[in-house]
Amino acid sequence: MLRLPRPTRTGSFAALMSLYESNYVRLGWLLSDIDNLDRAMISSPDDDLPLYLDLLDTSRYTTTFRLTYWFDDDGKAVPDPDLRVRLYHDARMAEAMACTQRHLHDALRRFDPAPVVELSRRWTRNMMLNKWLDYCADKGHLFRIRETEASPLLIS
Repeated sequence: MLRLPRPTRTGSFAALMSLYESNYVRLGWLLSDIDNLDRAMISSPDDDLPLYLDLLDTSRYTTTFRLTYWFDDDGKAVPDPDLRVRLYHDARMAEAMACTQRHLHDALRRFDPAPVVELSRRWTRNMMLNKWLDYCADKGHLFRIRETEASPLLIS
């Protein structure tokens, strides 16, 4: 008797790994060269805010960067959402590793998990990244090598 694999349960470890794979694909839509990123990059489509990518670390198998919009909050530059993302090149996965502690915008606050198990935190954070990457692609964001502009974080 032939047995088909069971579909993964939402929120399970297997589903989380599939979500990481989906995030990697979606990042590929925004990055003209996913393996060679500049230190600071900006995407400025006509129909959305500038999106900043700041390279934090590179190694043979991983690349870590920060992805954010910058908003003016009473004269102070504030990142929101403020995601730290790690690409796993050999596995072709992308993980949202950390997110801002407090979002400025109500729509993003619903993604802040209550104190729960780590799997749920990772699931919530990476689902947010997945949906945000879809939005960014729909808005026409694209990071090209050598189109750089320092983010407010790098200016200080």
